[in-house]
Amino acid sequence: MAEQKSFWQRVGLQDWFLKDPAARQKEAAALLTPEEVYRFVLQKFEESIKALSFADRIVFYHEYIICFNEEDYKDFMANRAGLFGLIAHEAVKEFYEVLERHRNAGKNVVPSANKWVFRFVSHPDYARGDKGFIGKLLPDAGAAKEDNLRVTYIPRATGIAQTRDVNEQILKGFHYYSEGYYELPYIDPRGITDRDWNQSGSQARARLETVVPDKAYSGKKLEYLITEDDIIVSGSEAKEGSKAVFRIPSDWVNTPHLRIRYDGKDRKFYLASFGEKTVLNEQELASSSPDKPEWTELPLNSNIVLNGIVGINIFKA
Repeated sequence: MAEQKSFWQRVGLQDWFLKDPAARQKEAAALLTPEEVYRFVLQKFEESIKALSFADRIVFYHEYIICFNEEDYKDFMANRAGLFGLIAHEAVKEFYEVLERHRNAGKNVVPSANKWVFRFVSHPDYARGDKGFIGKLLPDAGAAKEDNLRVTYIPRATGIAQTRDVNEQILKGFHYYSEGYYELPYIDPRGITDRDWNQSGSQARARLETVVPDKAYSGKKLEYLITEDDIIVSGSEAKEGSKAVFRIPSDWVNTPHLRIRYDGKDRKFYLASFGEKTVLNEQELASSSPDKPEWTELPLNSNIVLNGIVGINIFKA
């Protein structure tokens, strides 16, 4: 005699309303968590040391492209927006701890680049639960890019990592998001002292970096060393040649757009916005006037977006 289906089974809602607690708990555990992402990044850092180091020299990747299924990525961002940046910062802190242990063991720790780059992305071919990794050394411009590009793919179905060398063109299949890109300077923790912050006005306290989006400049990268206690960030209408003005030749930047000052007493930078729109670390700032600036603390390693188009990063010089 055939077993009769319940009402909930006949209407297709059995799994929605009558799923036992153990099954619901198992399903929830399968969701992408910040801890899982953090541990995955650390694992790839450790693996890069083992794969790239030789003799007494410690070599490691400086760029980390972490890829997920599109739905996993959307679910993560829906309730945990901003956590990718925190994960990147915490991962770099742990990187330094690992490198210090190698240095104390007598190894030669020399970075191959002056920054860390994190890209959290999605790919349409990834299934729910899949994770992918691409590591890069970020060598000098003269080095061949395709020589140091490796991709690791871990299907949820098997859990077995597959690693292979790939060509740079494979990155065209990945979807990048502005909130998933993070760049941090490589700073040797042993080199940070009070002396670094008590410099004279002729030496740089911080560095501003931006990429000009206008076609006339073809994405040209500009850098500006902050040597003054008070500077202005302006657009293409600003006059060239002023030491205290960072001129960005783009119509998307107001003139003036920002004022940045350094307070020697608390050793911090502060920012005031005069442009149409300014976003600091994903938080929009209120616009003020040059005569009455409204100041907001500007931490190092921050990202500033002007009028939704031009991005500026501030790093320690």
